[in-house]
Amino acid sequence: MYLNLSFNFDYFPLLVVSAIAWGTPLLLSVLRLSKIPSVIIEIMLGYVIGHYVLDGIDHESFRILEFFALTGFIFLMFLSGLEIDVDQIIASFPRKKLTYIRFIKNPLLVGVLYFVLSLVIAYTGAWLLSGFFKIPDVWYFSLIMVTTSVGIVLPVLKDNGEIRNKYGQMIVVAAAVADIFSIVLFTFTTAIIKNGFQAELLYIFFLFLVFILAYYLAGKLKNIPFFKKQAFKLSHASSQIRIRGTVLLIMLFVVLAQVIGEEAVLLGSFLIGLVLSTMLHNERSVMLLKLDGMGYGFFIPIFFIMVGVSFDPSAFKEFDESLSWFLIVLLLLLFMVKFLPALLWQKLFGWRRALAGGFLMSSRLSLIIAASAIGLELGIITAGINASIVIMAIITCFASPVLYNWILPSGKQVGQKTVIVGGSKIGVVLAKRLNMHGKKSIIIEKNSERAKELADNGLNCIEGDGSKLDIYSKIGLNSSDVVVVNTGSSRKNLTISKLLRNDLLHEHIISKSNKSATRSIMKGLGVDTVDETGVMATTIENLILRPNTYHALLESLESFSVEEILLKSNNLSESNFDEIPFHPEAIVLLIKRGNTFFIPNRETQLQQGDVLHVFGSDTALEDTRVKMS
Repeated sequence: MYLNLSFNFDYFPLLVVSAIAWGTPLLLSVLRLSKIPSVIIEIMLGYVIGHYVLDGIDHESFRILEFFALTGFIFLMFLSGLEIDVDQIIASFPRKKLTYIRFIKNPLLVGVLYFVLSLVIAYTGAWLLSGFFKIPDVWYFSLIMVTTSVGIVLPVLKDNGEIRNKYGQMIVVAAAVADIFSIVLFTFTTAIIKNGFQAELLYIFFLFLVFILAYYLAGKLKNIPFFKKQAFKLSHASSQIRIRGTVLLIMLFVVLAQVIGEEAVLLGSFLIGLVLSTMLHNERSVMLLKLDGMGYGFFIPIFFIMVGVSFDPSAFKEFDESLSWFLIVLLLLLFMVKFLPALLWQKLFGWRRALAGGFLMSSRLSLIIAASAIGLELGIITAGINASIVIMAIITCFASPVLYNWILPSGKQVGQKTVIVGGSKIGVVLAKRLNMHGKKSIIIEKNSERAKELADNGLNCIEGDGSKLDIYSKIGLNSSDVVVVNTGSSRKNLTISKLLRNDLLHEHIISKSNKSATRSIMKGLGVDTVDETGVMATTIENLILRPNTYHALLESLESFSVEEILLKSNNLSESNFDEIPFHPEAIVLLIKRGNTFFIPNRETQLQQGDVLHVFGSDTALEDTRVKMS
């Protein structure tokens, strides 16, 4: 065996596919159609080049494109698993005696019931549809209909400011549960269809055992100093050890899945995404940026383009004159499967939000296309049904967000305040500094004498127990509020943080603990933790290395501050940074776009949804807020 570096291989097909992958987002940006998922255009252009450009290419070149497409599909399933917050799902497990009220307020339990109802409606609809159209496998067809797209649900909720509130969390968990259950059921169903009920079916459970073992080891290894040191040391430049390790884990699960059976590959790549989701906390944005670059930058677009290349409209001939009726009924079914179970949310959020959530959950993209392609290969989905499902995926992933935004035109949260649990000296100083910057704050103090003392000193303080749910109803806690838990006891801080996360599903929580074990639990809950030792060391480091800068910043806080300002204006979108007349006393330090942070230069193009980190006076910050809105 030797390395063959022959340059006779035909790179032209890969050049064409790469050109589409590069040009599609650029085209959407130029035409200001950035809200349209790029995969829709990639599938359409894939069809065009498949029938007019790549027609007649040699078998070897096409096989290479198929290999890249399969790798893109594996990356897509991996990133779908990575998008799911496993810690959030675990935090939703019921820990108290279950009552009706606790049931309907629990995102995980409602998400499971939502999926079961969806599956019942899908199977009923598929069975009725099979009486008029040829559907080889009703059960598999119903599984296809219960899929959803976390990749579409998350960005829409983020854009509307709903991602952190109770309503958004209900939808996110329901979408995550739908993804997890769908993939598991697809794996077992395809295994049974191919091999029947044999002992080998139990091998799939071995994959789950590996997942549990990997989940356990990941939690242990990430805290070992040696691995943390080596990971940091080798994470940059040519080593990129974390990315290499991620690819190694993906390949490990994929190869194990292949040993079990081809039908388990989808499950294996999805499970390793779930494992890594539990490992990434502080470094999540950097890792996601790099992994998204590998996946969505190269492999995944090839998968969707090749879906378009293989799309065969002649398959619609199997329906004869009934094609239009089939497409209409299928589209209605796809919406009903998600819309009717969404009525579960009506009691908590009202009819309007339940209706909007049902339409958003109806968006489908990658998983439905992949499941249909697998069904076509197994012979349990006809070519005409496969072509119809591709069309439906395009329609739903475009129409669902539009319908959601039409029903809930403004989901932005307003009136943010800071709730400080504990009237300690730190809490009092924090409240005073927030008031100095014009930010509303409320202190919750359990001790009645201390609460009265703080109120007499002009602070907004209310007597109450932060470990009781009723106090948060009393102060009108909103999903956009920030809660600072600082009782003076690490154990109490953890108890209150759990109450806020598990019972109230609150996201914006800041707390502190001097115990590493407690900090680890808090991070698992999604609580931002303050390490007093680290803060003290950083302060002393600044006094040693940059004393003048540190004192200058500290003394200027009364006149200047840093604020995160969201770019809402569509008029400024696509504008160059140097074209915007910022206030003379405003300095843009950083820009956050998605999960990415970067320092702007004069040629940086701003985009709607960017978060600008601005340093300046109150007047300058207000001027910037007005310009960005």
